[in-house]
Parts: sequence; structure tokens; C-alpha cells
Amino acid sequence: MAGNEYGSGSSRDWAAKGPYLQGVKAVIAQSYERIHRSNLVGMGILPLQFKSGESADSFGLSGSEQFNIEINGGDLAVNQDVNVTTNCGKSFTVKCRLDTDPEIAFFKNGGILHYVLRKLM
Repeated sequence: MAGNEYGSGSSRDWAAKGPYLQGVKAVIAQSYERIHRSNLVGMGILPLQFKSGESADSFGLSGSEQFNIEINGGDLAVNQDVNVTTNCGKSFTVKCRLDTDPEIAFFKNGGILHYVLRKLM
């Protein structure tokens, strides 16, 4: 979970590689720095965005929760709404920030590198 302009001031591509190497599968933020959001997608990390006026604080989330993100078996559409539930019974809807059809393909393949390698095979 993150606040506003997640990824701002980061070292760009490494800022997405770090969470990837730590096993992060998704980030829920209030908003994203433009390039960082696309770098997350490139690493196969799902960028999700709280609805306007909502945040981790507004839902009483501490970050220690476990999250279940319902992505319909990977059948995603550009900017669709996604339901999130926590192990403590809280549920909310976020916006999936896969903003283009190619980004959906990158995410489904685990990131841009995996996508390109599969295309070459």
C-alpha cells in the first residue's frame, strides 16, 4: 500500500525491480508517478489505485493485512474495477491501472521481458 504519487523521486527502473525481487505481486496506491507505474507493469507487478478520496487510512488498514485481489483468473480489461478483501474482513474496490491492451499482455506474461521471450520462442 502506498500514498500519493507512489514512485516519485525513485531511481526509475530499480524502484520497480526492488519490490519484484521481494516477491511483491501488486501495489495499491492513491496515485502513481507515471513512469514508475509503467515500470511496475514491466516487472509484472499489478498497479492498483484507490478510488478518489479513499486510502489505506480511510479503510483502517495498517499494511499488516493479507490481501485477496480478485482478477478473474487474469482476465483483465483496461482500467477495470477490482475487488480486494483482507483477512480481517474488510472489502473495497480499486481501479486496475493497466492502462493499455499491451500492458495487459505484459502483465499476463509476468512482465515485459517474459512477454518478449515468449514472442521470440
